[in-house]
Amino acid sequence: MALANEAWFLRIKSAQRDLIKYCGGIERVSEITSISKSQVGRWNNTTDTDLMPLNAVYMLERECGVPVVTTAMAALNGRRLADPDDDVRATGNLLAAHSSVMRNASELMSVSAQAFADGKVTHAEATQMDRVSSNLERSVTDLRSSISHQMANAKRGDPSLRIVGDE
Repeated sequence: MALANEAWFLRIKSAQRDLIKYCGGIERVSEITSISKSQVGRWNNTTDTDLMPLNAVYMLERECGVPVVTTAMAALNGRRLADPDDDVRATGNLLAAHSSVMRNASELMSVSAQAFADGKVTHAEATQMDRVSSNLERSVTDLRSSISHQMANAKRGDPSLRIVGDE
């Protein structure tokens, strides 16, 4: 089916798989949503065209506290999610967010170097690189959010925060 080859579809399916993993796997998701394990398995299968209904996405994101599918849908529409308390956390989190990006980037470089060492990348190595890339992607999103809030605070006149070039 052509749908299964669409980039947006693959992005949503990837987010669904992450959400299922965050909630404890297929059996646990089945318990949370009261939907059969076989249906949850179809949501988790990359090649199956079934997508989660919104009520299941809501229940699962609320259960694990990570809006992974909602974030993917927002990104596909050129939007980003923001937490209501971002302003409070932004100042203390910028350095931590940067550190997380550096740590995840280093891990990706290490995993990639090991995979490329023999001149071929196996399925297992590609899967590991994808998992580490996902962590890096999340940490970059967190860093960009922290930077955005720092910029907003600086524009509001917070004397401890300055943007070079805005003088």
